[in-house]
Amino acid sequence: MFDYTLLHWTTFLTAVVILNLAPGPDIAFILGQTVRGGRKSGFAAMAGIWTGAFGHVLMAAAGLSAILATSAVAFSVVKWAGAAYLIWLGIAALRSDGSGFISDGVKTDPAFMPIYKQGVVVALLNPKVAIFFLAFLPQFIVAGAGPVWAQLFLHGSLIIVVAALIEPPLILAGERLTSKLRNSPRFGLWLDRSLGAIFIALGLRLAMEQR
Repeated sequence: MFDYTLLHWTTFLTAVVILNLAPGPDIAFILGQTVRGGRKSGFAAMAGIWTGAFGHVLMAAAGLSAILATSAVAFSVVKWAGAAYLIWLGIAALRSDGSGFISDGVKTDPAFMPIYKQGVVVALLNPKVAIFFLAFLPQFIVAGAGPVWAQLFLHGSLIIVVAALIEPPLILAGERLTSKLRNSPRFGLWLDRSLGAIFIALGLRLAMEQR
């Protein structure tokens, strides 16, 4: 079971590394939260994104992602829900006064669960992720290497494992680059505006996606 060649793993892992480095709503959300609240916020966002991605892995293994690939109605519902959520996050950031970045002299930890939950929703409400898993993972199914669902689950889970090697250093680098600027009122306002614009742009891009 799970008997694969070295070429198989080399091809798969190379593709997965490129996938995890590619910019998109997930990376934008993780880095945005890192810049905004430091490493704890970044790791909370990352954990939420991973949870949502694992949900897509389970759906791909169970065959449920095929519904999004074949049903225009299902795809549209998820797509518009995801676009609306990203735009809502963007508007909330645009309306902020940037004070969330300014220290009042009291060291407070960012709330983990709200950011985590936002990450889960951002990942789950992206139908392109579900369809990607459905289109990408079957290319690495090998006849006789094990049940199809098990191979899909294995390769999908490994995508998240590779993300666990790539994304934490990005979070730490993002925090280090912005730690000295985080207490600046002007920087806080500029950052909120920038994050808001990014999330709205990502939401609009998702809204224009076709199956």
